[in-house]
Amino acid sequence: QVQLVESGGGTVQAGGSLRLSCAASGRTFGSYAMGWFRQAPGKEREFVAAISWSGGNTLYTDSVKGRFTISRDNAKNTMYLQMNSLKPEDSAVYYCAGKISQDLYDHHPRSYSYWGQGTQVTVSS
Repeated sequence: QVQLVESGGGTVQAGGSLRLSCAASGRTFGSYAMGWFRQAPGKEREFVAAISWSGGNTLYTDSVKGRFTISRDNAKNTMYLQMNSLKPEDSAVYYCAGKISQDLYDHHPRSYSYWGQGTQVTVSS
């Protein structure tokens, strides 16, 4: 089992950058595929990006390709989401999540077993 804690959220102007971190407890972090999701008020939780256990495979939703970068450091039990060129529509609570399956293309939230508490990202225009 793994416990996840996000940090790094905040308020930034459009065009700015933020880096989110997801710190994991437990010795099995390196065996989990990890993902970032976000949820805006009144909307469904949506997939943002995912990364395989080794970091060798990544997947992004179309709206963030070229702007966001997902990465992980298994030695530090930490995953990151570097967000550049932020837009007001990126505003949401961002969650990190983990799962045993390495199928990154199954990115429905129910495919992930472990979740953090979320961190708020607000992008002002």
